[in-house]
Amino acid sequence: MDSDTFPTLVAKRFEGKVAVITGGASGIGASTAKLFARHGAKVVIADIQDDLGSLICKENQDIEFIHCDVSQENDVKNLVDTTMAKYGRLDIMFSNAGIAGIGFTGFEIGTCDINDFKKVIDVNLFGSFLCAKYAARVMIPAKKGSIIFTSSAASVINGETSHAYATSKHAIVGLTKNLCVELGQHGIRVNCISPFAVASPMMTGAFGVDQAKGEEIVHEAANLKGVHLKAEDVADAAVYLGSDESRYISGLNLVVDGGYSTTTPALKMALIAHFSAQ
Repeated sequence: MDSDTFPTLVAKRFEGKVAVITGGASGIGASTAKLFARHGAKVVIADIQDDLGSLICKENQDIEFIHCDVSQENDVKNLVDTTMAKYGRLDIMFSNAGIAGIGFTGFEIGTCDINDFKKVIDVNLFGSFLCAKYAARVMIPAKKGSIIFTSSAASVINGETSHAYATSKHAIVGLTKNLCVELGQHGIRVNCISPFAVASPMMTGAFGVDQAKGEEIVHEAANLKGVHLKAEDVADAAVYLGSDESRYISGLNLVVDGGYSTTTPALKMALIAHFSAQ
């Protein structure tokens, strides 16, 4: 292939396609929306952060914003209906909206706040279910489409996040696999992405640090050194799963964690602490 034509082909991998991205006003969602648009997609971002969503649209004519609380069925229905009314199709549903709840760690089962647990499940899991439900309704007649969820590295490791967050993210992987079986019969692919900690507004807000400090903490804990995980890295994974380059991939939990989940530093840390104390 001529090297001069390759970048053009890559840039047009979403030409003529329409994508909906929930939680699209900031963090991973915003990065993905901008990247999808650069690849030629018409993008509808959905969020409860109206000011941030509107600002992104002002910067890119191929991105539109719709206010949507994914935990509310009518909001999600309106999101898909409005997208279909304007564009007549929906090729990619990236269900990315999520919350951490009160926090990531330090909440034992005996003191867990029930209302917080329910809220995290409503947004992270029920919201994902609703996005899939209404996307499937328009993708099934078209006999094609890609549904992508944002899960978390918390779906493959345990004990490092709150019970609510871990439960919601494990469940999203289960939802992904179950939907893969059903919707595969209609030509629809269903996958999810499980990133390691990204210094997004959700993460930095939960820890009470700025982005630079958040990235420093994450890099110190990371297995893969020399690379700082960015929202753009997760966006690249979403582009892959949304494009025809992954046309025969479905039911995958794509873990973007630099190998963090393959090991535990606990023994190493205990040995260092023991011998340094002597």
